[in-house]
Amino acid sequence: MTAPVAPESVPPDPGDDVAEAPPRRRTGLIVSAVVAVLAVGFVAVLATREPATDRRRDSPLIGKVVPPLEGETLAGGNFDIDDHQGRWVLVNFFATWCVPCRIEHPELDAFDQAHARAGDAVLVSVLFDDDPASAREFFERNGGDWPVVLDGDGLIASAFGTPKVPESYLVTPNGRVAAKFTGGVTQDGLDRAIEQIEQAADRGVS
Repeated sequence: MTAPVAPESVPPDPGDDVAEAPPRRRTGLIVSAVVAVLAVGFVAVLATREPATDRRRDSPLIGKVVPPLEGETLAGGNFDIDDHQGRWVLVNFFATWCVPCRIEHPELDAFDQAHARAGDAVLVSVLFDDDPASAREFFERNGGDWPVVLDGDGLIASAFGTPKVPESYLVTPNGRVAAKFTGGVTQDGLDRAIEQIEQAADRGVS
């Protein structure tokens, strides 16, 4: 009886030096690659998204004469925006219960102090759906001596089309709305906006 012949061994192929990854390892590599791509995309989004402050928004008021803004102030005086022709006016809508409003307050204070010395801009705040007593306590605790107009009936906010706070409007020295900001502002951002608008005006760009 003839003995069975053992199958001839096949020499290893040099190209087999790197073994194929087992299914579990391949899955791990694929997941890692996907996560890496998503991470890169997320970083790109963060790099291109708008900052949390100084966000300029479109508004039907831009380029138009500023709406009437006149009324009793928190300190018991009276404010009328028409009395400030010839200077920039920053109109800021705020409330003490609004966290971004509290965050932007030191920046508004810095803007007000810098431009009060220069005499080229004034700041006025409009109290939005808030108690005047709370606002007085807020200013006593956090500083700031610019006028705060009471808007108990909401007519000023309605005229500006302000549904929530914080919102700020830059008004040019000739009384036209030049920019709208939402979500908080900074002194540097406001100063840059004024500079850009002035440069555009010098070039004859509306």
